[in-house]
Amino acid sequence: MAVDLELTPKQKRAAGTPCCQPVVYPDVEREQAQRMATIARALGDPVRLQLVDVLRKHAGKVCVCELVPLFDISQPTLSHHLKKLREAGIVDAERRGLWAYYYVVPDALEELSAWLT
Repeated sequence: MAVDLELTPKQKRAAGTPCCQPVVYPDVEREQAQRMATIARALGDPVRLQLVDVLRKHAGKVCVCELVPLFDISQPTLSHHLKKLREAGIVDAERRGLWAYYYVVPDALEELSAWLT
């Protein structure tokens, strides 16, 4: 079955005139998108994702000394990852003497989670 198509030559549009209209617009405002992107970047590392998984499963606050044996990385590297998670607002810590006890901030992932569903 043959279909007849009529092709029209391209027309030059005036400068500053858009070529087409957007089909959809984002529901996420710029500030909200920046907050969610910060969280997503922090979770973009496999070790950090596993750290959040361990911390959210734990009933209370977890000492760094309990986390080190779970990962095949040095304690300074683990502390670096925890620092990145703290900067993103995903986890927080409480100092007790020489040790820091980490926990997931309640509702820290709620905004990202709600947007993804």
